[in-house]
Amino acid sequence: MKSLALLLALLCVLMSSAAQLAMKRGLGPGGADVAGTYVQAFTSPMVWLGLLLYGASAVLWLWVLSRLDVSLAYPLVSLGFVVTMLLGVWWLGEPFSWLRVAGCTLIVVGVSLLALSAK
Repeated sequence: MKSLALLLALLCVLMSSAAQLAMKRGLGPGGADVAGTYVQAFTSPMVWLGLLLYGASAVLWLWVLSRLDVSLAYPLVSLGFVVTMLLGVWWLGEPFSWLRVAGCTLIVVGVSLLALSAK
């Protein structure tokens, strides 16, 4: 059961990352004033997709929390930084940096150590 909960926790992380990327894509490059940003957000299908993904992830996360220690589950959320950075570079054309890769590597090592303690 713990394996399924860990797998679903990772699915939640992927859904949250996808939500971030969808909302960013839906908002475009920016530059609008505050009101214009919100008008654009509420009329963009990609922003709505992102919000839907967040909602689904939150509902699934409740199940995960009911089966895993929060001290194990919550650090898995940090993997979202890694996924979002990689997909931001690949899908959104954001700048690549070896310092970002180093930071993400530290995150993965830390989460791996936490996951090993769950066995």
